[in-house]
Amino acid sequence: MDQRDDQIDEQLNTDTLFDAPPMAEQERMVEAVLFASAEPVTLRDLTARMPHGCKPAEAVNHLQNRYEGRGVRVVQVGDAWAIRTASDLSFLMQRETVEQRKLSRAAIETLAIIAYHQPITRAEIEEIRGVSVARGTIDQLLEMEWIRLGRRKMTPGRPVTFVVTPNFLDHFGLESARDLPGLKELRSAGLLESRPPPGALPMGGHDDDDQEEEQAELFPADLPSEDPFESADVIESEA
Repeated sequence: MDQRDDQIDEQLNTDTLFDAPPMAEQERMVEAVLFASAEPVTLRDLTARMPHGCKPAEAVNHLQNRYEGRGVRVVQVGDAWAIRTASDLSFLMQRETVEQRKLSRAAIETLAIIAYHQPITRAEIEEIRGVSVARGTIDQLLEMEWIRLGRRKMTPGRPVTFVVTPNFLDHFGLESARDLPGLKELRSAGLLESRPPPGALPMGGHDDDDQEEEQAELFPADLPSEDPFESADVIESEA
């Protein structure tokens, strides 16, 4: 017997010693690999992982049939295979979360001005802040539904005004905008400087002790007396 025959006999003995496991066991192997893998697995990868003589393609086919109609399925992704949630049950995987959004200083200032001086136009907000109001600032407050468009002012150009919404009041635990803290409360909390801003009317010391006068300053008499939430504000379409 020459060397070639010895090699053939050795190969035959090896194949006999390492027979492929039953197909049911091959299915279990494929199932384990696909379940544990975060990425789809190709047949070549399965062949490399499984014992000699296994038929991963046939095992995948059997496994695919066994998972038919179940909550998860064996699906083909390109030239690879993966275990995925059944498409008709994908809605169960959705989860609603509360997104924490931090307001910029400009947005906080703009929101405060609208709350205390509503209904107020963009130009009036810019006059109080002393700087222009970025479009993104207003858009963010509108998207959060903390402000909304109010009635147009009866001034040249009929500019749109802004008012706070019931969502704003609910978030801060207020019944109406008039429940906002007064000047004395803001100053005692360190949220307002004691000195008046440039261009502001001088206020006597006795004003700090009179809540009604404080509210009168925060809500000027020239503003409409009705609650902005009770008025049916209709924005006229641009011509």
